[in-house]
Amino acid sequence: MRHSFRSLALVLGLAGLASGCGYNRLQGLDERVNKAEGEIKVQLQRRADLIGNLVETVKGAARQESTVFIGVAEARSRLNSAVQSGSLQQMGEANAAMAAPLSRLLATVEAYPELKSSENFRQLQDQLEGTENRIAVARSDYNGSVEEFNRDIRRFPTNLTAKMFGLGKSREYFELTTPGAAEAPKVKF
Repeated sequence: MRHSFRSLALVLGLAGLASGCGYNRLQGLDERVNKAEGEIKVQLQRRADLIGNLVETVKGAARQESTVFIGVAEARSRLNSAVQSGSLQQMGEANAAMAAPLSRLLATVEAYPELKSSENFRQLQDQLEGTENRIAVARSDYNGSVEEFNRDIRRFPTNLTAKMFGLGKSREYFELTTPGAAEAPKVKF
């Protein structure tokens, strides 16, 4: 009986210690960072999918502009690959590399007034603009989650718990890697 009482007291003491040292909070913060990273991937994938539809819509009206379509297709493929790889650096680079071909595609649209008036094109353009905003929000949410996680793993006594359970390494911020990448592609009609 006395031995079971000690065992129970030890278990309760360890549980109290674990909850008081920030373990559960760290787990929650880690999951929040993972969720925010997943949202970036979702939005970049959405962007890649929308751009494919936009290219097909423009392609129907501007068949002779094949170099523009090839550039967009290659950049879109790199973006899809980066999203699949999960590397924040690769996703940032691929997202930034999408800007130039997308700008050329939108310049091509300027030469085809009948395309600009197409309802399908306008809907795709609106969705693309909304996606650019969603990507910006997802990056901001991710970086906010990373900031909170990184701050907590450096605070005492949570820093001890973080190191003990393998969560002591700071998470990377999602940063833009190309000058001018902070700006969404401009669409002018």
